[in-house]
Amino acid sequence: MQIRLFNRSVPVPGSRFARRLLGGALVVGGILGFLPILGFWMVPLGLIVLSIDSSVVRRWRRRTEIWVARRRTGKTEGGCARKNSVRRGS
Repeated sequence: MQIRLFNRSVPVPGSRFARRLLGGALVVGGILGFLPILGFWMVPLGLIVLSIDSSVVRRWRRRTEIWVARRRTGKTEGGCARKNSVRRGS
């Protein structure tokens, strides 16, 4: 099984137990990110691994992906660019 991140495929364990153990370990290690070797980068990576098996985390990840994509293109939900939308008073 693999996860695609930034146009790269990253292998993850095939076992559900191993994925949950790995994801949980990454999140806990990320919380201790102030220590040497461990880092805060581990929290999002752990949540991505957990999103394979958890629908709650999967929904959070998908909303975040959509939010980032919209921010990159500069579009809001209505489809018009934020920079160009000017509100005119009557």
